Amino acid sequence: MTTDIVDVVVVGGGGTGLMSAYAAARHGRSVLVLEKGEQLGGTTRLSVGTICASSTALQKKAGIDDDPDSHFRDMELFFGSLANRDNRELRRLLVDEIPETIAILSDLGVEFMGPLPEPPHQKPRLHAIIPHSRGFIVHLEKACRKAGVQFLVATSAESLIVEDDRVVGVKAHVRGDKEERIYKARRGVIIASGDFSSAELAYKKKYMSGPLLEIAGVNPLSTGDGQKMGEAVGATVVNGDLAWGPEIRFKAPPHPSPISRLPVSRWVARSVNLAIRTLPQSVIRPFLLGFVTTFLAPSPKIFAEGAILINHKGQRFCDELDRPQDWIGRQPQQEAFIVFDHAIAQKFSQWPYYISTAPGVGYAYLDDYARSRPDVFHKADTLDALAAKLKLPRDSFIASVSECNAARGATPTALSALSTGPFYALGPAISWIVFSEGGLKIDNEFRVLNQHNEPIEGLYAAGSAGQGGVLLEGHGHHLAWAFTSGRLAGRKAAIAAPIQG
Repeated sequence: MTTDIVDVVVVGGGGTGLMSAYAAARHGRSVLVLEKGEQLGGTTRLSVGTICASSTALQKKAGIDDDPDSHFRDMELFFGSLANRDNRELRRLLVDEIPETIAILSDLGVEFMGPLPEPPHQKPRLHAIIPHSRGFIVHLEKACRKAGVQFLVATSAESLIVEDDRVVGVKAHVRGDKEERIYKARRGVIIASGDFSSAELAYKKKYMSGPLLEIAGVNPLSTGDGQKMGEAVGATVVNGDLAWGPEIRFKAPPHPSPISRLPVSRWVARSVNLAIRTLPQSVIRPFLLGFVTTFLAPSPKIFAEGAILINHKGQRFCDELDRPQDWIGRQPQQEAFIVFDHAIAQKFSQWPYYISTAPGVGYAYLDDYARSRPDVFHKADTLDALAAKLKLPRDSFIASVSECNAARGATPTALSALSTGPFYALGPAISWIVFSEGGLKIDNEFRVLNQHNEPIEGLYAAGSAGQGGVLLEGHGHHLAWAFTSGRLAGRKAAIAAPIQG
């Protein structure tokens, strides 16, 4: 059995874990990051890359007068019926601390575009990374290594080590190695392992119900390892029944997009940012729309105008106006195609009928999908030919469309029949949980609390694993929390009193 000793052990190598490690290392502490994936990045690497913040240099440069108090109030506008579920103290901490987080990321080389608007925010607050979210990971990893942080990938944390009522380390397993490894922490263990959207069914059933049990997470590595380890030593999970999703998204392209292959150096990012601000829309639009069509979801507008969902058996399986995202996970291969005719296609060629949008970045229409995502864009003169393109059973597909048309024709106020060729399909589309909201209960010092609301000594949590009940509705708040809570948890662990002896 191998035993290593450092000041701080961080479980998880995504954005939260890297920021935690960097913050602790800046205080001169020795830090080890355990990441079970083959590479660093976590869910942050898969994100759109926007951070919601107020009182930033980018806002001031744009002449925007904003402050954390206004941000705190505006966050409530997103909550709706969930307002009583929010942890107001952690929300206050977030809005007060996020300006410094943005400044640190900028100092490390992250280039932001914006700030961009997103109603009901009263001020533009979305700071979008340029050129893509991998930049967060590249710049943070570089800073961590420069500060002496050690990394172990393909290493799964399995349990916490408790001695004299204090967490003193982690038991872990390196993929391909039969020997169990012990990593002791003199000052603290930080759980930054993400959410549990891709956990096994038995664990999800502890908190979730309905369609959330049948749908996987965007990140297959988000299996709730930190929540499970915390619970094993007496911690509790808050808001475990809440999730961002299900949400319909198109399958990822078979090859990386040109945007995802761009280097993330500061000069490249600044060049891209300058181009976005100064070049004509006719030049920059294909670049922007490549981003939009790669990462984002189809708008519900297309169903409101009459498009239907068809599964791999050629069957229509739900009322598309009544939470269709809840039904896709129950279909063969958990996929479906959005099918519509020429009359609908014509509408989705200009505002306000768009297929996808990114806050403040752009809108993607049907022609944009034809150019940027030929892997999910399908067009044929007849329904027979469309069925062949989609490799769907012809008879079942034709019957499904015919039944839909007959039902619509029986009601004068119903949507129009799908009868005008050529015919179109977008997909396959998948229903995902973007992230679950259930994180370990923490206090304002990011110490994990037990069932009696007492700190578990030596144990900290941040990001989705340590969300603590704060609601992160609206774009940009999950990344804001990931980096800010990671930074603060890393600092708290670094200044904690060390184990004596």
